[in-house]
Amino acid sequence: MTGYLQIKQLTTNVTGHFALFIYDLAHLDFWKGTVYFLYIFCFLLGSFVSSSIFELKKGSKNKFIIPTILESVLLIMVASTNIFSLFSSIEFIACSLLFAMGIQNSFVTKISNAVVRTTHLIGLFTDLGIDLSYLIFNKKNNLTEKVKENIKLRFAIITSFFGGGLIGGYLYSEINLKLSTLYLAALILLISLIYNALNEN
Repeated sequence: MTGYLQIKQLTTNVTGHFALFIYDLAHLDFWKGTVYFLYIFCFLLGSFVSSSIFELKKGSKNKFIIPTILESVLLIMVASTNIFSLFSSIEFIACSLLFAMGIQNSFVTKISNAVVRTTHLIGLFTDLGIDLSYLIFNKKNNLTEKVKENIKLRFAIITSFFGGGLIGGYLYSEINLKLSTLYLAALILLISLIYNALNEN
């Protein structure tokens, strides 16, 4: 929400950017289209970096620590662009946030064995629709409980996404925190690391 309010660009997924990239190519506006290609590439690069860290740390219980810290650093960096105006361009902010979202989407996908996506809702609503239809039409008891758990998880993520958007929008506009709202997002990520570490011990 903060990224969109600040630069009027979607920074959680690349579906819209891909559509605009194709539109510009179709109209032979190649130079304009390269910006959207850069946004797509940054998301892809974030996903690649995160997944590479997982592969290098395969077997380690704490393989998600580095991607989480890296995402937190990126959010703090973007939140600090108000201080360092050199990096306050729309392109820099968009690329940084898309890179961070690529990191997050990748490591959450890895952790959940491709069950969960957290940066966009298309996959979540698709999976939720599939699970709901399965729950209605399939009466095998051994699978019903698993489907119910999946539905609860998806509802929790969708609710969190919705709540985060409301809180982010309120802090950005009404409290006038602007990009500083991202400090809170980074803090939540770091708290999750501490919480996980305490629960493992």
